[in-house]
Amino acid sequence: MRVNTALGGNSMTSTIVRQNVPTFDHFVNGEWSPAGAGTHFDDYEPYTGELYAMVADCDRDDARRAIAAAQNAFPAWSELAPMKKVDLFLKAADIVDARRAEFALTLAKETGCTLFFANFQQDLVIQTLRQAANWVYQPKGDILQSDVPGTYSTAVRKPLGVVASFTPWNGANILSWRAVLAPIAAGNTVVVKPSELAPISAGLMVAQVAIEAGFPPGVINIVTHAPGKAAPIADEFFENPDVRCINFIGSVQTARMLAERAGRVLKRSVMELGGYNPMIILEDVDMDYAVRVAAFSAFFHQGQICMNARKILVHRSIYDEFLAKLTAKTKELPQGDPEAPDTIVGPLITRDAVKLVHARVQDALEKGATLVTGGTYEGQVYAPTILTDVSDDAVASCEETFGPVTIVQPVDSAEEALDIANSSMYGLTSSILSGDTYRGFELAGKIKTGAVHVNIPTVDDEIQAPIGGVRDSGWGRTGPYCVDDFTDLIWINVQSGQRDLPIK
Repeated sequence: MRVNTALGGNSMTSTIVRQNVPTFDHFVNGEWSPAGAGTHFDDYEPYTGELYAMVADCDRDDARRAIAAAQNAFPAWSELAPMKKVDLFLKAADIVDARRAEFALTLAKETGCTLFFANFQQDLVIQTLRQAANWVYQPKGDILQSDVPGTYSTAVRKPLGVVASFTPWNGANILSWRAVLAPIAAGNTVVVKPSELAPISAGLMVAQVAIEAGFPPGVINIVTHAPGKAAPIADEFFENPDVRCINFIGSVQTARMLAERAGRVLKRSVMELGGYNPMIILEDVDMDYAVRVAAFSAFFHQGQICMNARKILVHRSIYDEFLAKLTAKTKELPQGDPEAPDTIVGPLITRDAVKLVHARVQDALEKGATLVTGGTYEGQVYAPTILTDVSDDAVASCEETFGPVTIVQPVDSAEEALDIANSSMYGLTSSILSGDTYRGFELAGKIKTGAVHVNIPTVDDEIQAPIGGVRDSGWGRTGPYCVDDFTDLIWINVQSGQRDLPIK
């Protein structure tokens, strides 16, 4: 990383940098390096619209160099003693802890997340680093039984090599660390392509910690690019034979394209995708608690988390009371500046995101929905919005709207709620709220999502848990369960003495 304070113009990709605006290079082979073309792109703050930084605008050649660095680092890293990896992970955790205020402010400025969510991410990063230190000691195989006397048979897991990771802007810091730590804990090296909407938070902050902690050169590499220029880097990821796995965190629409490309070259892919997450509220619930859980699930991080509650299914006997109380709670949520300590709803990531969210709301209203509250915006801050009476043909009724919009719908029974919840092809997370915990647990086994939370928000995260989706919400899991995704399983079969063969 470097800081350049030269005066100059304001083009999207420019070799000239405005006064007092920091300039970030990309990170390859343990060093900060300018893009091969020498250009940078503008990175803006969502809330103020001000220029935040200028970041290296890399191309396919830069991606190729990063992959080569990762490939060169792979043999030594894969054989490095576990204790040395543990030391690096724990040192990195301490660095994040020491710099948490700085990193939290970067997240708030660059991604528009509130300080609460920014600090929440720092906590998760620290926990992940410390838990990942133990993953390097996980059993990497099994002893197999054999029917042949004198045979010693094992199934051994071996790292793949270079993993190319795509990281998103919405949970930028924690998700970028997950995209790095899971592969390298399994013995791989990585090249990360962070979202162009948050290149620092979704990638370069990891590099800052990696270089300070002393990770060997080439183990972690970050390649950034300007908006609209992802294709050449993605092309290199898919076409370079040294890349053994594509690790993608993002939208279902993009994942479909990437999975198709991976299939054409028979390249492994791991997909952590979005969801259309239902929340079921039963008649025996604690009402005030249900309202707080629903508001948090729907509007945390402005609805820009793949785990936000998109549809809240409420038993008809309590529907009116719940809707009235949720509406009152929603109207009092503090909105605006993400750097203000009490803000709950900050800005959406871009102006285009505001337009998309508003278009979804308008589409629902045109098809007969009722706007209970919200539906307006100021700048990039979209008011938390509740819709009812939403028709099945409205886009918001079936597709993930990445903003502070939720649908509240009455149901006559738990069974009806389950039918609606399972009608979606998404399957990331869900929530059931009930005064009867056992009843909630029984129903949990009937929902087709990768995670089911009973009396817990749809938005929940524990590092040791197998977080991930089913159906159209992807495949692969986080935490220690990810080792299988980033390793090959090899059968090693050893015969003591000579085996009896039909050829004498």
